[in-house]
Amino acid sequence: MKQRTESEAIWHGTTILAVRKSGKLAMLSDGQVSMGQTIMKGNARKVRRIAGGDILAGFAGATADAFTLFERLEAKLERHPGQLQRAAVELAKDWRTEKYLQKLEALLIVADKEVTLVITGAGDVLEPEHNVVAVGSGGNYALAAARGLYDYEEDAEVIGRKAMQIAADICVYTNANFTLETLDL
Repeated sequence: MKQRTESEAIWHGTTILAVRKSGKLAMLSDGQVSMGQTIMKGNARKVRRIAGGDILAGFAGATADAFTLFERLEAKLERHPGQLQRAAVELAKDWRTEKYLQKLEALLIVADKEVTLVITGAGDVLEPEHNVVAVGSGGNYALAAARGLYDYEEDAEVIGRKAMQIAADICVYTNANFTLETLDL
C-alpha cells in the first residue's frame, strides 16, 4: 500500500445537516476543517444563503470546489428563477459532462421552501426520502441522531442542534462550532 505524502494528505472536516419540520427548514454545519490529523480551522462557514437569500446551501468537500459549484448553481438559478430543482439538474448535467467540473470534489445540500436536494459529483440530484438529510464526515451520525429525534421534537432547529452535537461528540472531524441558517416554509 502506497504511503501518502504530506501534500497528498486527505482533507476532512465537514458535517452538513438539513431538517425540515413544522413550517421551518434548518440547515447547520460544523466549523472544523482538518488536514490529516491536524485541525486547520475551527470556524469555517459551510452553510450560506444564495439566490437573494431564498435558498440555503451547504457544502462538504474542498472549499474552492464548493464555491465554484455555488457560483455555477447561482448562474443556473438566474436562468431558471424560482426553480431550484431544475437549476440543480442543470448543474449536475454540467458537472457530469464538463471535464473541468468532473475534477471538483464536493457535495452540496441545497434547499428552498419546497424541496431539499443533494447534488453529487457523480451528476446525481437526490431528493431525500425523509425530511432530514446530512453529508460529510459526521453526516451519518447527524442523520441518525436527527431521524431519531424527529418524532419527539417539533422544532427543526432544536433537532438540528441536538443532532449536530451528537455528531460532534462522535466524529473527530466535526466540532461544535455550528453555523445555522433557517427558512420559514
